[in-house]
Amino acid sequence: SPVQQARDPIRTLSILSYPHSLHKVKSSDRCCITHHLFDFYVDKVFKHCKTEDSYVNRKISSIANSFLSVKRKLEQCHEENKCLCGEESTEKFKQILANYEGLNVTSAAIKSLGELDILLDWMEKSH
Repeated sequence: SPVQQARDPIRTLSILSYPHSLHKVKSSDRCCITHHLFDFYVDKVFKHCKTEDSYVNRKISSIANSFLSVKRKLEQCHEENKCLCGEESTEKFKQILANYEGLNVTSAAIKSLGELDILLDWMEKSH
């Protein structure tokens, strides 16, 4: 019911976009925050996304592998171009981590997985 939904912090809290939406990141900070977010998904999110469904787990694992290869490319890019991490991107990333850590590990991981569309949409629009 809508009343129950309103009380559910997991539905109302968005890890990636509340309260500092990714869509407001300055272009100079995009490289840095993308780098952070890929680390975040590889190191924190995918590790804890285990479901009862082996088909879903295989899908998650294939997304995780794609992220891993992009993360490697981002690291090379980061080393060559020295992405600047401004205060804004550091603050935004801290907020994302705080949102994530406010939930229990599994809920936070599954929720972050559900927000991949926010991340991918943002990357598509900003590059």
